[in-house]
Amino acid sequence: MRQTLGMSIDLVYPIVMEDIDLNLLVALDILLAEGSVTEAAKRLGLSPSAMSRTLSRLRAVTGDPLLVRAGRSLVPTRFAETLRDRVHAVTQDARAILRPAAGELDITTLDATFSIRVSEAFLELLSAPLVAAITQAAPRLRIRFVLKRDKEPHMLREGLIDLEIGVLGVPAPELRTRLLLRDRLIGVAREGHPLLTGGAITAKRYAACGHIAASRRGEFAEVVDEALERKGLKREIRVVVPGFPDAMRIAASTDFIAAVPLSCLGKSKLNEPVAELGIRSFELPFETPEILIATIWHPRVDADPAHRWLRNIITRVCRAAHP
Repeated sequence: MRQTLGMSIDLVYPIVMEDIDLNLLVALDILLAEGSVTEAAKRLGLSPSAMSRTLSRLRAVTGDPLLVRAGRSLVPTRFAETLRDRVHAVTQDARAILRPAAGELDITTLDATFSIRVSEAFLELLSAPLVAAITQAAPRLRIRFVLKRDKEPHMLREGLIDLEIGVLGVPAPELRTRLLLRDRLIGVAREGHPLLTGGAITAKRYAACGHIAASRRGEFAEVVDEALERKGLKREIRVVVPGFPDAMRIAASTDFIAAVPLSCLGKSKLNEPVAELGIRSFELPFETPEILIATIWHPRVDADPAHRWLRNIITRVCRAAHP
């Protein structure tokens, strides 16, 4: 008998594989993620009392309390902390193994949820046609869009998201990618802006304007600044916003100008008004690096037929919108 934090745990027989309920791994994964018996019960569709019994079984099997009281909440023990990542990886791999094989996948009846991390610009411009294409082919499939706050790979590594769509530049060597489209920066300003009506747009005239920068991290420097610096010029950034759609909206109602990807214009053409926003686009008077947009995923789902189907339909929708 072992005494742990006032709890008595009897291990009266050695544990062999026949005695192990692998469903306990899923329960442990969710308990460690939620830190709450009640919330874990909701995710598993169990009653709180049933979830409490499951936690008791896990304590008996592992010989550790796993979650202990700290005021009104539960906190993991040191042993539970060492298990967290291993348990999550095992359960994710098990789900991938037990999904239907490629020849057995029926998209029309597929009942699953996929989480896709995207930028605000992608959400505004391409989420509607993508959802329409997905739901037409797989009416029971659910899509959860998650806004991208950084480029860290942990969400893909830990299975918190299934797929990411963003600028190519793999932050982890094991991640897989597929190029969706090539993009580039262009300028936008309100209709009637002096920059658009005062003759040729030169780098000097461009730099003399007030500027809006789009940065998730709130940074003032962009590739535009590097391009201007090479010409011996510097601009004044007056506003920093999280995303390109915000920059375009502000440009429409101020004398500030912004540099945004060409794809942000939607169906509008370069050097023409974007009627719904009240802005006009123009070529930047200097060169900036090409923007490569890609899908990014973890190798654990590379062969999964449902995930492969999702990647293919995203590729088709994006390339159709921006050939």
